[in-house]
Amino acid sequence: MFLGEYQHSLDAKGRITIPARFREELGEKFVATKGLDNCIFLYPMEEWKTIEKKLRSLPFTRADVRSFARFFFSGAAEMEIDRQGRTLVPVNLREYADIDKDSIIIGVGSRIEIWSAANWGKYNQEAESSYEEIAESMVDLGI
Repeated sequence: MFLGEYQHSLDAKGRITIPARFREELGEKFVATKGLDNCIFLYPMEEWKTIEKKLRSLPFTRADVRSFARFFFSGAAEMEIDRQGRTLVPVNLREYADIDKDSIIIGVGSRIEIWSAANWGKYNQEAESSYEEIAESMVDLGI
């Protein structure tokens, strides 16, 4: 399980260091894709295969399913971690998430998210004001 928040910076070549606590569970090869809320999602291969299978089982005749699948899969890239614990973030994903230097890497249970530091700050500020409402609505979902 991925937990925690870490600050890192992209180097001049577009590489980012994956926190040591995340590397083993993430594995040598993993998948990155466009996440929701303008961040990048990182999935271990096994988790990616589970999500891929679920998405393939949805009815492709529905426009919303096709649209989400295009968004999710078109931005995906198989990635690796080098000996220094870094990975090269593809340009299309860096642009999508507005990451040019400072970033925040967070653990979100079964996935990792990479955010631009500015976007993470804005998101946290907005979410913090409605945190209690969000928690109450999750109770309604049975969580």
